[in-house]
Amino acid sequence: MKRLIISILAFITIVASPFFVHAQDNPSALRQAQGPQALQLTLDQALEIALSESSIIKIADMTVEKTGYAKKGSYAALYPNVNISGSYQRTLQKQVMVMDMGGQPMEIKVGRDNNISTSASASMPLVNAPLWESLKLSSMDVELAVEQARSSKIGMVKQVKQAFYAVLLAQKSLEVVSQVYDNAQKNYEKTLQRFNVGKASEVERLRAQVTMLNAEPSVSSAENAVLLATWQLKAVMGIDLGTDIEVVGDLNDYTAQMLAPYVVEYDLSNNSTLMQFDIQDRMLESTIRMQKKQYLPTLAASINYNYSAMGDNELSWFPSSTAAVSLSIPVFDGFQKRYTIKQSQISKSMLEMQREDTERTLRIGIRNYNDQMALCIKNYEAANATVEIAQKSYDISEKMYEVGKATLVELNDSQVALMQAQLTQAQAVYNFMVAKASLDELLGKEE
Repeated sequence: MKRLIISILAFITIVASPFFVHAQDNPSALRQAQGPQALQLTLDQALEIALSESSIIKIADMTVEKTGYAKKGSYAALYPNVNISGSYQRTLQKQVMVMDMGGQPMEIKVGRDNNISTSASASMPLVNAPLWESLKLSSMDVELAVEQARSSKIGMVKQVKQAFYAVLLAQKSLEVVSQVYDNAQKNYEKTLQRFNVGKASEVERLRAQVTMLNAEPSVSSAENAVLLATWQLKAVMGIDLGTDIEVVGDLNDYTAQMLAPYVVEYDLSNNSTLMQFDIQDRMLESTIRMQKKQYLPTLAASINYNYSAMGDNELSWFPSSTAAVSLSIPVFDGFQKRYTIKQSQISKSMLEMQREDTERTLRIGIRNYNDQMALCIKNYEAANATVEIAQKSYDISEKMYEVGKATLVELNDSQVALMQAQLTQAQAVYNFMVAKASLDELLGKEE
């Protein structure tokens, strides 16, 4: 019995450890988690809420929207750039010019008291190859942002699933611990009855009492583990920690999924990390083309219309206008363009090597998760057979103890074997589903 309680408490520590520090900083948070009405929550509902309420998903969606606006803004360079300006100038003291008139200096004031000028100008590129290539880069920026948002969604689905499975495992642990306590209490009552009629010794009575008392704190710890695991699920979903929820389901619901035949998948075509590498590679290719096109001439057109007036008391208006076409031919820039292209080419080579290393690592991850899942299936099948045997052994020990043919130690040992088999069975299902969620994320599955 002592070994069982130690193993259960160790499990509770593993499940609940990520939240102990936060709980100490927020002592009222656990109390707030209780409410008059609990929200019944299935896995599908948890995923739906997380994808609509999580700040991570909202930020990803905002990033896509922001990049979309940046793309639209980049197209503005193709349209005419029109400006209207106006100015008014009041002469406070006119400029004086001195001229030699017949050998005598003559002072002449020049200028007018009032000067008004208005102008309208428009310009647009006619031929600009680097600009056109940069517009393709803007489209790729949006594509990259969309893929990063998909990656956030896939990661969120994995986190919600694993947090949900952790709650189910904590609930299963609580169920097992409660059974241990109920059996210990029942055994103590039987031992007390036998002691009262002289069929059990004082040592047996004390041992049964100690076993019951030792099992009671583990129930409280298991209850706290359920609460903390539920708290983590709410945090991952992005809902208020004070919302009272009740997770619906059981790890046994996933047994059929675990035991169903499955094909080992190595297809990384939907992996978000690799897809982002591919987009970045295309962006670097476009960047290099844009930098090479900076060697080409550019042609731009502009038109300008001015309307000005000047005078002291009465104004005289004078219109003027110009139209121009400008051609710019790059000749020499100290090899700046050449060196910039070399840098981009090296960056592209580095990116390709990083993608190869990442793909190898991901394939190792696929093999690792599949091996873990296969091991979980074996552990479950072994534990399933052990549970049946341990249950029969406990039932026999219980009957033998009632008639005085077995000791309390033997009864406790059979109960320890039964409960450990049940925990191993539940742990196998949990480990399988956690590994499967990680594998689905790696393969780029969104559900």
